Amino acid sequence: MCHALKVSRSGYYGWRLGCESKRSHQNRLLLSHIRIVHQKSRRRYGSPRVTNDLRDSGFSCSANRVAKLMRVHGIRAKRGRKYKVTTDSKHNYPAAPNLPQRQFAVSSANAVWVSDISVPQKAA
Repeated sequence: MCHALKVSRSGYYGWRLGCESKRSHQNRLLLSHIRIVHQKSRRRYGSPRVTNDLRDSGFSCSANRVAKLMRVHGIRAKRGRKYKVTTDSKHNYPAAPNLPQRQFAVSSANAVWVSDISVPQKAA
């Protein structure tokens, strides 16, 4: 059967016994540490930063290996939102009139605002 499948006997029996390879064991260990580093960064770190943190912790791993493990297991960094300017300071609109003239003591509520503002009427 090994001859028909073109595999070695030792490879077949190793697979049949279900022994985990050394590389597979290291990947599983590395993946658990990748998840820890990724969660500590509040899911902000991508593979380059995760790799640097793992190296600082004493792991010997390449950036490509970490990137592949993250990709295969669906670990992705959250992307920051682009900054959007919501204020237009360079407009030609006139400033609002200073109706109270810093006289904040008024006789009744809405006296300054209602009496001095002319509200445009809608065209019928």
